Amino acid sequence: MDKKVQLSGKFKMIMYIMIALGVISVIAGFYTENETRAWANLLLNNYYFLSVAMGALFWMALQAVTQSGWSAAYLRIPQAMSNYLIVSFVLFAFMFFGLHDLYHWSHADAVAADPLLQHKEPYLNIPFFALRYILFFGLWIFLTFRIKKLSLNEDKLGGLTFFNKIEFNSKVFIFVFAFSFSLFSIDWLMSLDAHWYSTIYVVKKFIMAFFHGVTVIAAIAIILRKMGYLPMLSKEHIANFSRYIFALSIIWAYMWLSQYLLIWYANIPEETIYYVPREMGEYKTMFYTELLVNWAFPFLFLMWNRVAKNENLVLFAVLVLAVGQWVELYMSIMPSLDLKNAISFVEVGTFIGFAGLFGLVTGLSLSKMPLIAKNHPYLIESLAEEH
Repeated sequence: MDKKVQLSGKFKMIMYIMIALGVISVIAGFYTENETRAWANLLLNNYYFLSVAMGALFWMALQAVTQSGWSAAYLRIPQAMSNYLIVSFVLFAFMFFGLHDLYHWSHADAVAADPLLQHKEPYLNIPFFALRYILFFGLWIFLTFRIKKLSLNEDKLGGLTFFNKIEFNSKVFIFVFAFSFSLFSIDWLMSLDAHWYSTIYVVKKFIMAFFHGVTVIAAIAIILRKMGYLPMLSKEHIANFSRYIFALSIIWAYMWLSQYLLIWYANIPEETIYYVPREMGEYKTMFYTELLVNWAFPFLFLMWNRVAKNENLVLFAVLVLAVGQWVELYMSIMPSLDLKNAISFVEVGTFIGFAGLFGLVTGLSLSKMPLIAKNHPYLIESLAEEH
């Protein structure tokens, strides 16, 4: 029960190579393309992996609040992802050098000439923007690290004291996450279109984070089992992860369609301006690809019970959905900045670099603590899940 993940030299080397490729791609992006596109790629990948980590941590908190038994053996995976929040904080700090390239509202002359931006200036201004960024990350890091510390103390002392504290802190985290991550999404993504608004946008991003956070937990659990670390991962456990993915794909699609249909039916220029370049221009193919990959594929693929319990097929679904999340964020960012629909080695290399960094941080975190919370009250129930 005290077994820790042992990272091989090969794994570390692969992650370092991926990170190096990412660094080269970012540098190439600034030298070979316009700076706005380079900053847009950094924003896309920064938000991508932050949302994965936050979605996984939300899943972890949800297991505590609902006192779920089957998942007790896999809680260390999202706990390991919490360390990425510190890395993400630093990476988003770097993004402040690109604010003027990305955000129209950050230009004083643009605000002075635009009544709508003047109306939004009390919220959309750089000092308050920076303050929210620091506050949100501070709350996320404090709460998630506290939950992880309580879990590690539970390993040493057992009993229900730490379990109850974890449940309480998880409730606080869920409340804070729902409010702060919504505002964070408005700040860094929605404000790219400072003149556009939607009441469903942040809900869709919230679901996206939860949706893809669960897929990454499932992928890591399956990979660890293949490496011999989680022999208790049964077909029923895999099916439970698949049910999460299946259900969340439907909820995500509901939000996607609700936002689109309401704007399409109302046909208000202030709202339709968001969809005109996405549905009627060069992004049209990507517009429908976003829906097909993130909803139609998991809905039809994971509907089959044999598929939902097959670790290799679920792992394949996760890889497809990883592309799906990238497409969604690509569609959220690039058209808003009037950038051409062009995927080059810069886009691919930057994503690979961030994936390597995320994998390295998560892997090192898993190697520094017991993989299984041995004194969790529901661990026996989790281990006894039907094979």
